[in-house]
Parts: sequence; C-alpha cells; structure tokens
Amino acid sequence: MLEQLLKKLIKNSAGQAKFAMALIGLSVAILLLLSAVQLQSNYYELLHGKNNQDSIANFLVVNKALTDQNVGASSLSETELNDLKKQPFIESIGTLTASRFKASIQSNSERFPFYTDIAFESVPEEFIDVNTKDWHWDEHASYLPIIVPNQFLDFYNFQYSFSQNLPQLTPQVVKIVSFKVTLQGTGQTISMNGRVVGFSNRISSMLVPQSFMDWANGRFVQQTIKQQPSRVVIKTKDPGNPELTNYLKKESLLTDADKTRFSKYRQIVDFVVTISGITGLLMLSFALLIFSLFIQLTIASCKEEIALLILLGNSPKNLGKFLMRRFFPANIFIILAGLILIASAQYYLYSWLLDKQIILNPMISIYTIAAALLLLIVIAIMNYTSIQKYIRLQQATK
Repeated sequence: MLEQLLKKLIKNSAGQAKFAMALIGLSVAILLLLSAVQLQSNYYELLHGKNNQDSIANFLVVNKALTDQNVGASSLSETELNDLKKQPFIESIGTLTASRFKASIQSNSERFPFYTDIAFESVPEEFIDVNTKDWHWDEHASYLPIIVPNQFLDFYNFQYSFSQNLPQLTPQVVKIVSFKVTLQGTGQTISMNGRVVGFSNRISSMLVPQSFMDWANGRFVQQTIKQQPSRVVIKTKDPGNPELTNYLKKESLLTDADKTRFSKYRQIVDFVVTISGITGLLMLSFALLIFSLFIQLTIASCKEEIALLILLGNSPKNLGKFLMRRFFPANIFIILAGLILIASAQYYLYSWLLDKQIILNPMISIYTIAAALLLLIVIAIMNYTSIQKYIRLQQATK
C-alpha cells in the first residue's frame, strides 16, 4: 500500500507530459552519440578493413615534379629516399630501375606487323600486381618475360589498331604472341624472344625482371657512377591519408592524383564525424542535466508527502530504491531501442554498400555496445546521486 501511495504521489507530481519530454530529449542525445560511435567504427573499417584494401590504390608511383629548375636533375637522392622510408604512413619503398640502353620490340607474326621503340623498367617482385610463375630470367632463358600496363593494351586496341588497320587483341592472344626484343648499346646489338606474361594496373610502364635489368644495364651502358632512381613505388595502408598528400606536396613529389583524390574528402568526413561525436556528447550532457533536474523537481513537488512518509517510519533508503525503480528502467528501454535502431540502419547500410562491392560488417560494432553500457552506468550513477542528494536535503530541511 505504501508503494502504491508513492506511485500515486510521484505520478501526480511529475506529470506525464514533463516526464515524456525529459525522456525524448535524453533519447535523441543517446541515439546521436551511439550513432557517432558506430559511424566512427564503420569509417575505420572502410579505411583499414582487409576486405576493403585496394591492392592497386595502396601502391603509388612517386617522382619529382619536373620544373625549369630541375630539368635533367630529377633523380631522387639518397637523403630523399631515406626521408621517405622514415614516414609513418609509408610501409615500404621499391625502386623503379630504368633501362639505360636503346630497345625495340616487334612482333614475330606476319599477321601482327607491330614495331616500336621501347623503354623498360624493373621493380622488386613484391611490388608487382601480377602473379606468375614465369617471372624470372637468366642468360640461358628461352625468352624475356614482360609485364605490360593495361593502358598500353587499351591504347593499341582503341587507337593504334584503327590507324594501322591491325586486328584488335585480347589479353589472352597477346600472351600467345611472340615478340622480338632488340637491345643496343656500347656498339653491341642483341636480339632475343620476348613474351607478355601479364598485365598491370599498378605501374604504367613495361616491366622486366630485375635480374634482366641488372644484366642489360651492366652490358650495354658505360657508366662509372651509380645512377639514382627518378621514380619509386611506395606501399601505404591509406592512399587518401591527408598526411601523405601533404607530405608529397611539401616535398614537390607527384603521384597518381586519382589514387589520392579522396584525401580532401577524408578531411571533410573526419570533421563531420568529430562534430557528430562532440554534438552527441553536448546533447547527452544537457539531457542528463535536464533529466536530473526533472527528478529533483519531481521530488520537490511532493516533498511534504515524502517528509510525512519518512516521519511515519519509511526509511530514506527504501524511498531511494523506489525512486530508482520509478525513473531508471525507462533509460534501459531508451538505450535498447537506440541499439535496435542503429543495428537496423547498419544492416541496411551493409546491404546497400554490398551492391557497390564495398564490404561492411552487417552487425553493430562492439564499441557501440560498449558505449551503450557505459552510458547506462553513467545514467544510473547520475540518477542515484540526484535522488540521494535531494532526499538528504529534504531530511536536513525537516
């Protein structure tokens, strides 16, 4: 009977409209804050998740910006290479070794009368995006393996073949065709067979094995000093990292703009996510303050009745427990409802991105659940503190 009396007193004093308004404010703040945590988790997964790593975009070919001042001196010095290696956003660096000899390539097939002068480059195998068992060469090899950029094949099929009245070629056909590769330098001329063993989207140059490049540069070039590379390949976890793009700009280094163009968007998204989190924290703080004041005003509005109940023998401890049971369970419902809404939105986002070949976890993040539990604990502590503080104040007044 005593609990029924307390319920009636609190209900009449609080007012359903005021209670509902306080809960709505708290609900919006909690939902916004949990959404900010989930967005941050999704953001991190999209950038660093294994399913979303781009094996092409994560490798950047870097060279100096060519100006009137550095024409003929665009090589990267040892100091510049060492500085690149020290950067935290760069995982590894591969040197692109350029051919220092004259070379030409032509088809051995009469159906494909193709000829052009060519320049080769080589790079360590771990920076190549073509998996082939044929990528090796020595002086006794029957042919020279070559990796061709896909852009080169597109240029041939959609421009050169039309102008020369030549047939278009698929990648499979190109791999079958045998080529004659001619090398010239230091008064020597050597011809050998060559064969295309793969096509690269990562490096836009004709690649040959490093062993061949070292042999050919040593045989066909007269040089007494070491040649510094003019281009390198860098491996990075995040080509859109603003720190990376800012560093390249500062050092007057250029790379494929298409691979780093998301850097500006990254900064915008970082700003939006940060503002969302700060806004959620501010709204939560105001909502908790309002809810705490609501509890205090509710108790104050029926302080005479509560003081009478205490005088009649009802302990402040039991009264505090009752008020916690009255006000706190609604917060559990709010947080559970918020988690359900975020989980539904997360699954919808997962399905929508899956059609665009972007992989996202369909379940809400463990960090979002942890944030919800932490919020529940904070709200419980604040409710309990407010109730006990005001009950003690009423006791002291009486």
